[in-house]
Amino acid sequence: MKAIRIAAPGGLDNLAVADIEDPGKAGAGEIRVRLHANSLNFHDYLVASGKWKTAEGRIPMSDGAGVVEDVGKRVAEFKVGDHVVSCFFPFWQDGPPNVDNFDSTPGDGIDGYAREAVVRPATWFTHVPKGYSDVEAATLTTAGLTAWRALVVDGHLKAGDSVLVQGTGGVSIFALQLAKAMGAEAIVTSSSDEKLERARKLGADHLINYKSVPLWSERVRELTAGRGVDHIVEVGGPGTLPESIASVAIGGHISLIGVLTGLGGDVPTAALMAKQARLQGLIVGSRKNQIEFIRALDATGIRPVIDKSFGLSEIADAFRFEEAGRHFGKICLNF
Repeated sequence: MKAIRIAAPGGLDNLAVADIEDPGKAGAGEIRVRLHANSLNFHDYLVASGKWKTAEGRIPMSDGAGVVEDVGKRVAEFKVGDHVVSCFFPFWQDGPPNVDNFDSTPGDGIDGYAREAVVRPATWFTHVPKGYSDVEAATLTTAGLTAWRALVVDGHLKAGDSVLVQGTGGVSIFALQLAKAMGAEAIVTSSSDEKLERARKLGADHLINYKSVPLWSERVRELTAGRGVDHIVEVGGPGTLPESIASVAIGGHISLIGVLTGLGGDVPTAALMAKQARLQGLIVGSRKNQIEFIRALDATGIRPVIDKSFGLSEIADAFRFEEAGRHFGKICLNF
C-alpha cells in the first residue's frame, strides 16, 4: 500500500512515496476507509516543510476523505460504501475545547491520511454532505470547520451582521460563503485585485486591496458608517491584529485563527479594551461541531472552492504551489 512519509530532517524535498503494510480489516468499534483525497492547510505545510518538528517517517496530512470498505462490530453509524471525512482532533468529540496541542492530530502527533487506506475508530470520522466528492469533502476537516466555528459556534453569526475576512485562502473563502449564506454583509481584503474580483463573484459586498490601502481599518469604518464590523476572521496574526481591532465594532468578535505574520507581537490592548470586543483564539473544532457544520452545508448547498488538485506522489509540488500563495480557496490531493 502506498503512503507518503516525511524523511529526516524534513523538508519538501524529503517527502517520499513509501510502501507500507496494509491495515487489514476493521476491528470492534473501527472502520476501514479507502482514502481518495486530502486537502492542504498551513499546518500541514509547516509539518511537511520541517518548520514544525514531527517524528521521522511521519505520514502527513490531517484531512482525509474516502469510502468505508469494512465496518467492525459495535459500529452502527456507518456502513460499507459510506463516504466519510476525518476529524482534526479525534479525541475532542463534544463540549468545550479540551486540547491545546497537536499530539493527537493526524499528520502531526500521529500518522495522517496521505495514504491509500486506514483502519481507525469510527468516531474519528463523520459523514460528508450529500453529493460531495471525496476531494470536496477533504476540505471540511480543517478549513471549513475553522470558518464554521469562528462565525457560528463562537461568533453566533446572524442575518444582518457584518463580517470581514482576510485574504482568499481556504478558511477565508469558506467564511465568505457562510457569511453570505446566512444573510450577513461581507468585506474581503487581499493584495490581489484579481482575487478580489473572484471574491465579488462569490458574493463579497465590499473589497479592499490592503497593499493600496494599508490602513484598511479606515476604509472599513467608511463602509460601515463608522460602526465597524461585527465579526473578523483574523488569519494574519500580530501583523494584522492592530488593524482588526481598529476595524471591529464595539462589542464585536475577532476570531484569531492564523499566525501568517508571526508568532508574537505588540497588541493594542487599550484599543481592544475600549472596543469591549472579544478576541477569541481557536483551533478547528470538535466532532460534534463538524457534524453540525455538515448539516448546515446540506441545508445551504455551499460547495467548497478548489483551486487545484494534485496526485498523491505530487505532494511536494502541491505544497510548493501553496507556498507561492497564488491559490484561491483550497488545494487538494486526489488519488
